[in-house]
Amino acid sequence: MRRAEQTADHGAFTTLDADRALEAAWSADHATERGPLHGLPLAIKDNIHVAGLANTAGSKALSGFVPRQDAEAILRLRAAGAIVLGKTNMHEFAFGATCARGSYGPVRNPADPARFAGGSSGGTAAAVAAGSAPAGLGTDTGGSVRIPAALTGIVGFRPTTRRYPTGGVSPLSWTRDTIGPMAPSVAGVAILDAVLAGDSTPIRIPATQDLVLAVPEHHFTSPLHPHTETVWEHCLETLRRAGITIKPVRLPEIETIGERVGFPITLYEAARQLPDYLGRVTGQDPALCLPQVGDPDVCSAMREFVLDGAPRKVTDLDYKHALQIRERVLLASYAQIFRSADAVLFPTTPAPAGLIETEADQVQLGGVQCPTFATYIRNTEPGSLAGLPGITVPARRADSGLPVGVALDGSPHTDRGLLGIGLLVEQLLGGGAW
Repeated sequence: MRRAEQTADHGAFTTLDADRALEAAWSADHATERGPLHGLPLAIKDNIHVAGLANTAGSKALSGFVPRQDAEAILRLRAAGAIVLGKTNMHEFAFGATCARGSYGPVRNPADPARFAGGSSGGTAAAVAAGSAPAGLGTDTGGSVRIPAALTGIVGFRPTTRRYPTGGVSPLSWTRDTIGPMAPSVAGVAILDAVLAGDSTPIRIPATQDLVLAVPEHHFTSPLHPHTETVWEHCLETLRRAGITIKPVRLPEIETIGERVGFPITLYEAARQLPDYLGRVTGQDPALCLPQVGDPDVCSAMREFVLDGAPRKVTDLDYKHALQIRERVLLASYAQIFRSADAVLFPTTPAPAGLIETEADQVQLGGVQCPTFATYIRNTEPGSLAGLPGITVPARRADSGLPVGVALDGSPHTDRGLLGIGLLVEQLLGGGAW
């Protein structure tokens, strides 16, 4: 608790639940039965319902909404002995990848407070990276756990979609949304995964000579920021020297998959569940929330695509077509890759964290000014769309400067196996213990 208060200038928390957390810690000290998360304080993203704490989804539009019940995921964590330390700041309504501005101010990167922490789960990532909490929960739609984890130098895990309970979370996309754990190490997220999924399958670290990692050498790896590229090449060489087989692959039509599949699916589904959610929890017309949305880009996107005329923007036919492309192109392509590879390996983000003041909207990549949002979700979005489990681990080097993450996507429902691969890669790249 003291550490969280000392690092308040990072903007990681929207609410610190000091009194209840201390009371729960006292009870844990005197408990006769101890669960796997006994006494562990957790930072919880502010779109996951916690009874008695405001659930703002990063927006003052929801500051008056206080859930009466815990989300199912929170109930499982409490049953295992965990303590809720507080709720964490986020990109408003999960509509972004930076947490650079919003109702509760920017989330600053502990590695360099002038830079954003990433999003949309930036508050949890910053809290864990700063040592304000030993672990926490985010949510991931297109990379919202793994992007901030990579940019702040921690581990973030997206499970196979629907592996964890989905109830009690501010919604965006039922096809893509999932809760995801974040911690300093793979071991930490593996313990949380076991509790959240109710899966005690032992994690096995594979032998390096038996491991085949597929590397998509287009889109995911070009262009890269010079710093990211240097770290990435060092990681590839390290893994090759250890005996891991690196196999080049291609994912067809991947350059347009976000525009053709990702946005239609997300906006169609958001338009059909977010307004109902807003009306239910605020007791008013959802459109009345808009003046209280702090991020002008989020406000504009919600007005155009979610609240006003959304069915005209993404029709039933558009949505059906996007789902067909997802099945025919994306899922089929990944299935082909996993026939001869254990996981897909790539840089989590094409660039390290950008500057809050100047790079929240546009960032330079490959000598060209590019949209920040599209740039940072570029590599994590395809696996999210396919519902794959994915993990990012820090690529630690003595001269690495800003954090860089290396990501692994696995075949659906191979979560514990992917965590084993993550443990191996973390060890080879110099990761630490929880």
